[in-house]
Amino acid sequence: MLLATIHMSTSRVLLLGAIAGFTIFLGLPIGRMRNPAPRLRAGLNAVAIGILVFLLFDVLAHANEPVETAIVGGDWGRFAGYAALFAGGVAIGLIGLVYYDRFMGGEAVGDTLGGETDEVLTGMAAWAPAKRLALFIALGIGLHNFSEGLAIGQSAARGEVSLALALIIGFGLHNATEGFGIVGPMAGEAEMPSWQFLIAMGLIGGGPTFLGTVVGHEWVNDGLFIAFLALAAGSILYVIIQLLRVAARHGLDEVVMWGIFLGIVLGFATDYVLVAAGA
Repeated sequence: MLLATIHMSTSRVLLLGAIAGFTIFLGLPIGRMRNPAPRLRAGLNAVAIGILVFLLFDVLAHANEPVETAIVGGDWGRFAGYAALFAGGVAIGLIGLVYYDRFMGGEAVGDTLGGETDEVLTGMAAWAPAKRLALFIALGIGLHNFSEGLAIGQSAARGEVSLALALIIGFGLHNATEGFGIVGPMAGEAEMPSWQFLIAMGLIGGGPTFLGTVVGHEWVNDGLFIAFLALAAGSILYVIIQLLRVAARHGLDEVVMWGIFLGIVLGFATDYVLVAAGA
């Protein structure tokens, strides 16, 4: 009877973990807005920046926790390993995207590979900058959401179902704002994103929440946790820098600053749901 109860509870948590990840789809349709006013476009881009600034703060804080714990415990070998993993992950996420973006945007992409892969890469290289930026945002958020899924799954594995449910509610609310962050830079672009593209971005950004829930229920490791968060931090920082360049071109400083402020407030507001739930 006890095993059946645990199995049922775990199944529910896995299902709700998937729902928490796919609330990201709620904000994606904004990317198909037609010809918004310049101030609205600047505001949408700025709110996306604010959301990502909060995510960067949140990701770095959580990734650093195991590193500091190793210092407090006097485990210098583990500290060295975790610190190297942390620094390496941020470097790969940040600097790696520079080379990746340069490769995808290069004119010689079609000469590097052949066959169907060549056609796919050539097609991606032809994407508008805003579309490629949306992909980078989705990738960074996906890495972040995988770690959130790990927390949900680990809570369920320990039998802390109430904690897992609190995390699911909080992450579900949070992911809804992340969907908006993905498409904010694309709103009003000449090339409207297709529904297929938006679905793909939702799967990349939200799907890892469910995958992390499954993995976290079976097995979790501090090194894995740090690696995914560090990669996410680096990629999110890269995207923030790119979005700030877009914001500078709008020339609407007051709109941009208010938008960034609103995005940060939205990020912290959804995070406070978790704090209030004791998570």
